Amino acid sequence: MGESSDSVSVDAERIASGGKEHHVLTRHGPLSVSVYGDLEKPALVTYPDVALDHVSCFQGLFFCTEGVSLLLYNFCIYQINPPGHEVGICLRSQLAFESFSIRILQLGAAPISSCDPVLSGDQLADQVADVFDYFGLYSVICMGVTAGAYVLTLFSSKYRERVQALILVSPLCKAPSWKEWLSNKVMSNILYFYGMCGIIKEWLVQRYFSKEVRGNWQAPESETVLDGKQSANVWRFLQSINDRSDLTDALKKLQCRTLIFVGEHSPFHSDALYMAAKMDGKYSALVEVQACGSLVTEEQPLAMLITMEYFLASYGLHRPSQLNCSPRSPLSPSYISPELLSPESMGVKLKPIKTRISLEV
Repeated sequence: MGESSDSVSVDAERIASGGKEHHVLTRHGPLSVSVYGDLEKPALVTYPDVALDHVSCFQGLFFCTEGVSLLLYNFCIYQINPPGHEVGICLRSQLAFESFSIRILQLGAAPISSCDPVLSGDQLADQVADVFDYFGLYSVICMGVTAGAYVLTLFSSKYRERVQALILVSPLCKAPSWKEWLSNKVMSNILYFYGMCGIIKEWLVQRYFSKEVRGNWQAPESETVLDGKQSANVWRFLQSINDRSDLTDALKKLQCRTLIFVGEHSPFHSDALYMAAKMDGKYSALVEVQACGSLVTEEQPLAMLITMEYFLASYGLHRPSQLNCSPRSPLSPSYISPELLSPESMGVKLKPIKTRISLEV
C-alpha cells in the first residue's frame, strides 16, 4: 500500500490518454472496447447512453480525484462503446458548459453498413457476452447509463452467473411509452434525413442534463452538423432502444446486488423508481440525486462516489490508505469532511430500503 499514490497517478494518466482500444468481432458485428488499468484487478464494465462514447459519458466520474482513487485504484475498466460510437481520431463536436464539455458524436467512428440489420436489445446483450468471452471476464461489476443501463440489465438477466453487481444510472427497464416512442421516432427521422443538426443536439441535451446545466450550453457554430454516416450509427442504436422489450419479469429474477442512481429531473426518473420497486429489496438500493438530469456521472459525480464507496466496501474494495487511515473505513477523514455527510451537502436523497443480505463475494 505504500506505493498506492504512484499507482493511482499512473492510472489517471492512462485514462486521460485514452486507454488501450480493442476491436472485438462479436456474433452481431464489431465493437470497440477501451481498457484502462491493470488486467489483474477486478473488472468494471461500462456502457454509455445513445450518441455518447465512453469518455463523454463517464469522464466526470473517472477523471476526478475521488474517482481515480476509488475506481481506477481498484478496477481494470472495460468501457464498451455501442456499435459505431467509438472515439474517433478526427474533429469532434463539443457541447461546452460552464464547468465541462461532452462529445456527442465522433467523426472518426467507422460507419456501419446499411446492409447490416438494426440490432435488437437481445443482440446488443449478446455482444456484451462476446466481449466478456474475448477478455475472459467472469463475475464482474457492470455500470451503465440510461440506454447502456438497459443493455447491461438485459445482459445480467440472460447471463446471471457472469455479473456480480450492477450500478445503473437513470436506467430504462420498461418498453417505451407511446410519448417516448413517438418522440424517438420523430427524432430518428430527423436524424436519418438531416444528420446531427441543431434540433437533435438540443433534444439530446434535454435527455442528458437538468435545466440548470442546459442553461449554460454553448454550441460551436462551426460544428452544428456532423458527418452523416456517423449520424446513421446513432440512428441505428436509437432504433434498437426504441424497440426494446419490457424487463419487468426479468427484474424479479435478478440475484446480483444493484445500485440505482437517478437525477430527479431526468426524463427517465419514473422508470428508475419503477425498476427499484420491482426488484428484490434485499439486493437493490435507489439513490435520487437532487438538481440533476440523467447523466449523473457528469453533473453530480461526487454524489455517486460517496454512495458507491459504501457499496464497494461490501466487496472489500476501498481507497488506498493515506495518512495512516484505516483501509477498513471507506469514508476516511482524509477524503471527506464531516460537514459533507449531510444529505443536503451530498446532494442525494436516499430512498428507504431494506438492509441487503450478505452475499458471497
